[in-house]
Amino acid sequence: MVFVKICGITREDDALLAVAMGADALGFNFVSGSRRQIAPAVARDIARRLPPEILTVGIFRDEASSRVVEIVNSAGLRAAQLHGRESAETTRWVRERVPYVIKAFSAGDPALEQAAGFGADAVMIDSPGGGTGEVFDWTLAEGRPDNVKVVLAGGLDPGNVADAIRRVRPWGVDVATGVEAERGEPGQKDARKVRLFIENARRAAPDVEDEFGPDPGTGAPFDWMQDGSP
Repeated sequence: MVFVKICGITREDDALLAVAMGADALGFNFVSGSRRQIAPAVARDIARRLPPEILTVGIFRDEASSRVVEIVNSAGLRAAQLHGRESAETTRWVRERVPYVIKAFSAGDPALEQAAGFGADAVMIDSPGGGTGEVFDWTLAEGRPDNVKVVLAGGLDPGNVADAIRRVRPWGVDVATGVEAERGEPGQKDARKVRLFIENARRAAPDVEDEFGPDPGTGAPFDWMQDGSP
């Protein structure tokens, strides 16, 4: 198994679709100015319709830590994804107050070497700038720490996710732009792309396990509720 997160959810239909297709997590973007930005009340209404085993993630960038905690908890979400320049101290502070934290780093960021000290449950490696939907040189992920769970993001789509998993061997993968409809509202997902992305990610995982053992990266089949989280 490989952890699969579908990000940039703006509609209930897309959330239910992704869950039905087998996604492990859904991301709700609270970054000001993002075209996929969603109101906390809307995210809350969507999250209420989802099975409890789905990891619902609020995405933030350089937001006040108290605001991060307030939105995650008031919207009934399960996790916070910190996608800015949050310090290790800030990340640990948030982690003490929400069940699960993902800390994102740009590929090639020297801070990635100290990622374990941030106290996050998982570390995301994204394209420089974050949220650009562009693929980065995957060799830049080679300097990742060995003792953290790595989620690979940045320009992934149904056509390249399997290759990314085989080459980078992440614990999980994250996608937004790569599964969106070519025509439609911001964030609207394409059902066929979502299905193919998840199917191709799942199919690639056994290849990783065969070569590297059953624990790609530092992960195992994902169950966040039995993974040390409250």
